[in-house]
Amino acid sequence: MTDHYRSGDDGTHPTHAYPPHPYAGSGDGAYPPPPPHAPPAGRAAHALGVAAPVPAHRARAKRPVALMAAVAIVAAAVGGGAATLVERFTGGSAPGTPDDVVGTTVSQSSKGTVAGVAQAVSPSIVEINASTGSGKSTGSGVIITADGEIVTNNHVIAGADTVKVRLDDGRAYTADVVGTDPGKDLALVKLRGAKGLKAAVLGDSGAVKVGDEVVAIGSPEGLTGTVTSGIVSALDRDVTVAKDEGRGQGRQDPRENWPFEFGGQEFNGDTGDSRTTYKAIQTDASLNPGNSGGALIDMNGEIIGINSAMYAPSSANGSTAGSVGLGFAIPVDTVKADLDSLRSGGGS
Repeated sequence: MTDHYRSGDDGTHPTHAYPPHPYAGSGDGAYPPPPPHAPPAGRAAHALGVAAPVPAHRARAKRPVALMAAVAIVAAAVGGGAATLVERFTGGSAPGTPDDVVGTTVSQSSKGTVAGVAQAVSPSIVEINASTGSGKSTGSGVIITADGEIVTNNHVIAGADTVKVRLDDGRAYTADVVGTDPGKDLALVKLRGAKGLKAAVLGDSGAVKVGDEVVAIGSPEGLTGTVTSGIVSALDRDVTVAKDEGRGQGRQDPRENWPFEFGGQEFNGDTGDSRTTYKAIQTDASLNPGNSGGALIDMNGEIIGINSAMYAPSSANGSTAGSVGLGFAIPVDTVKADLDSLRSGGGS
């Protein structure tokens, strides 16, 4: 299992200011005098085929109407532009846009590149530090709403007394566990007092194909915002992990990795008696302890999986090596199907 690292036991709608009348302040509201060489008036004008000027009282009735119509059009254009600028430069939603749909987007010029995906999605990936009576553990999570709902693995926060979250920009929050689903190794936590966060876009794991390029972002070994890339190696892998909450990483040697089973064999330790099996996306993108709960992302910048397990072979002296290209992620379609249950406090 993509393990997290245990380090010990310390642990109004905008108002548009309309411009003043161009000749306001003159005292009598008069318009400026006609320009030199004004056209002839009355019968002379008719004889020459020139339209006679509109009487002053009629002009005063019509010109403000035309002016206000023009101002209204300009104000609407400026308002739309301002809303676009707010969303583009602050990551927030324009007025009237629900907070829970603020999303990440890859710019057109960098779509399909690892750099473009990383730049767009990194603000939506967080580091999670869970503390228990026996120590601390580090994992990752994915922001899914602007007010701070975060999806992660159950094994990242299992048994935690306190959960602290650090954003990509360094801001720190305390989080509450909203719901857990040990059967799917998923959990939902919520930041206290958060708003205006950049939420990740949940994609369609059913459309994923073997060979598709992917990007992984997480906090391996506590290195926040680490980006790796690779491809989808296989689909629908039956991965078995420990299910009971009592097997969090804080109860193991920090050098060990989250245990899992595949094909009847155990990897990274004993999975225990209580186990659950789920269908996983296999990837060769490098995953290491601490990537658990982080994102597996397609080249459009959409989340297709939650990284959850990895194989890390042990060296001769008993310590563990890094990823060898055998990582697994819970498909995002599984996450989406489980969200309502997680929000209500449990899993399906």
